[in-house]
Amino acid sequence: MKIIIAPDSFKESLSATEVAVAIEEGLKRVFPEATYLKIPMADGGEGTVQSLVCATGGKIISKTVTGPLGESVPSFFGILGNGKTAVIEMAAAAGLNQVIPQKRNPLITTTYGVGELILEALSHGVDKICIGLGGSATNDAGVGMLQALGLRFLDRDGMELGFGGGKLGDIDIIDVSGLDKRLESITIEVACDVDTPLVGDNGASAIFGPQKGATQEMVELLDNNLHHFADCVQAKIGKDIRNVPGSGAAGGLGAGILAFLNSELKSGINLVMEATDLDLHLADATIVITGEGKIDNQTMYGKTPIGVAQAAKKHNLPVIAIAGHLGKDSHIVQEHGIDALFSVVPGVVELDTALNNAREYIVNCAENIGRIMKIGMGFKG
Repeated sequence: MKIIIAPDSFKESLSATEVAVAIEEGLKRVFPEATYLKIPMADGGEGTVQSLVCATGGKIISKTVTGPLGESVPSFFGILGNGKTAVIEMAAAAGLNQVIPQKRNPLITTTYGVGELILEALSHGVDKICIGLGGSATNDAGVGMLQALGLRFLDRDGMELGFGGGKLGDIDIIDVSGLDKRLESITIEVACDVDTPLVGDNGASAIFGPQKGATQEMVELLDNNLHHFADCVQAKIGKDIRNVPGSGAAGGLGAGILAFLNSELKSGINLVMEATDLDLHLADATIVITGEGKIDNQTMYGKTPIGVAQAAKKHNLPVIAIAGHLGKDSHIVQEHGIDALFSVVPGVVELDTALNNAREYIVNCAENIGRIMKIGMGFKG
């Protein structure tokens, strides 16, 4: 029996690699002789750099950048094994995990540090940059990133725009003359973890604003500001970015990149699956275990478990998904290739308790999954 273990990270708790190891440990309690292949996944969010660097024999580069609240934070990006491709997680410079819950406020958080990572990558002589857009603390449409790269956003008084999604409504002039010239010869791929549009009821602010600290009033303001940003972009360069799938990823960072950089939006999970040769490994597998920290009605919009499940179904493989939390309408994912869902949390616990004990919970859950598998295979005892 060959078991493929291909989970995403459990955000704010365990990396994808740690989750995969925990799943294997639990299953081995039941099937010690099985063949296990751990393929840590990512969909553009946290873990994307590590997954691709490991898959290609690349390296990690450390860099201090401007964090989401404007402070200096340690960050990183990857150079793949070919030496010519850089991989950046926007979450490494502007991630939700970098802001404690009490200070989360998308009106003021910025993507400026993402631009600083791009500049550092350019200094390493790469000719291609892949940017993962998951896990953001921001809603600024990538304006902070673009400012770091040399664009100027001016208000009606000719003053430089401040940080945050709350300032986008003040844009009057966009000056692109200062954009770093090295970007003209660079290919940029954008790895999206969702196909959310920029604006509207299913847009960046409405869907993801609340988890970044936005109240309903803030969501309305942020959405209006993104509409204004889109109006300014269309007036400046003639592109309508409002409803492009993925343009709303990472608080509209997808839209900012699409508008002003030589870029292409791609599915993050598809990019990682291709780099890790997942399809090749699935060919002779018996079953696939995937998962992420939370599975709900948003999971089907480009998240890791669905991408893995759809790849597995091409080989007619059963797919089991685990999660720290099964959220609203999580059963919907069973219409998209996942055969069974399990929450790893054993009961009602405080969030801190769940995060601190995630590894133990995953091991025990995986053991129970193994025991169910054993029953289904006709084994007794």
